[in-house]
Amino acid sequence: MLSTLRNAWRVPDIRKKLIFTVLMLLVVRLGAAIPVPFMNKDIISSIFNSSQGGILQFLDMMGGGTFSSYSIFAANIYPYITASIIIQLLTIAIPKLEELAKGGEEGKKKINRYTRYGAIVLAAVQASGYTFGLFRQALETTNIMQTIIVILSMVAGTAFLMWIGELISERGIGNGISLLIFIGIISRLPSDIINWIRLVSIGQMSAITLILFGVVLLAIIVFVVALQEGERRIPVQYAKRVVGRKMYGGQSTHIPIKVLMAGVIPVIFSSSLLALPQTLALFSQGGVTQWIEKYLTPSGNVGIWIYSILNILLIVFFTYFYTAVQFNTVEYSKNLQQHGGFIPGIRPGRPTSDYLNKVVNRVVFVGGISLAILATLPTVMSKVFDMNINFGGTAIIIVVGVALETMKQIESQLLMRHYKGFLK
Repeated sequence: MLSTLRNAWRVPDIRKKLIFTVLMLLVVRLGAAIPVPFMNKDIISSIFNSSQGGILQFLDMMGGGTFSSYSIFAANIYPYITASIIIQLLTIAIPKLEELAKGGEEGKKKINRYTRYGAIVLAAVQASGYTFGLFRQALETTNIMQTIIVILSMVAGTAFLMWIGELISERGIGNGISLLIFIGIISRLPSDIINWIRLVSIGQMSAITLILFGVVLLAIIVFVVALQEGERRIPVQYAKRVVGRKMYGGQSTHIPIKVLMAGVIPVIFSSSLLALPQTLALFSQGGVTQWIEKYLTPSGNVGIWIYSILNILLIVFFTYFYTAVQFNTVEYSKNLQQHGGFIPGIRPGRPTSDYLNKVVNRVVFVGGISLAILATLPTVMSKVFDMNINFGGTAIIIVVGVALETMKQIESQLLMRHYKGFLK
């Protein structure tokens, strides 16, 4: 990894993209320190201090600490992610959206526009829930215009994050939205480590427990890397054909079926959906919030198991869903047949499509279940060992997965530059 970064830094074009990406992420972290106006920060701090875990800490972890400081990025990028989930699921149900999704670059632009509109609406709903629900005691507005400014500040923060994410994807290195989540998560890691060390030093946490938890986290990182890099290779043979006086084909290759074609997207989508009912609970106080905290969050004795089961099911579902979107076995079979390719022992056409579908389903099942278990294991362990762990399994998988995907993009950029050099 270090040698790849060193080689990338020597290429002026890639160096500019790396610098641009780092500067954009720095802007995001600076923006996270800008508070929302007309909100009493002392009251917000007292609400967090009295909560002692639960919904608030979970949402703060998902937001990278912007929730507890109630900055303009308090709603974070998750309204955009939720909107993209809704739009992509609607493309299956609504024929017009499906046509747009298959309509090339112009169709994708329209889909992205609808996603942005949906994200703005969800951000406004989320900002209203925070301001008029949980933190209504901290609201210090004297007229309707000041109240509108509070909501608009948070909606503008989400819109700004969407813009930064798209800029990084277009002009920088890596997926912009994933990197925004990545930087938010790792920003909490140093304070968590310091807190664990402090708890061990004062005797509130066993050193053996901390070491055991560290070993589990290291094992999860190793397994995530193995899952990301693992693939099933299906052999492909191309038939020989004569065109004029030349003979083409006859070579052997393979189809790489990745264990995790969807990457960390299933984990991000699952965590976003599981945070949705907790966000909606902030509209009201009392029984509804207590019920959701007890049954739908990792802080509840019953909720830890319900949350874990739902997390596993959603991760497996989105793994299958995104793999089906990315790898269409019918289209792949047709393209293979048109170019004279075939899988040894399998007839071209429908049998090839069925075989590919069977292999993909088996590989994706293993990858989805493994990913779901790895995402849930630290959450369950933190409850069993009674440890206040903000940096859970979902966060680890997102951080490792985004880092791997970004490194692969850097490597592909380097490879493109080498090919250009050979062509010259």
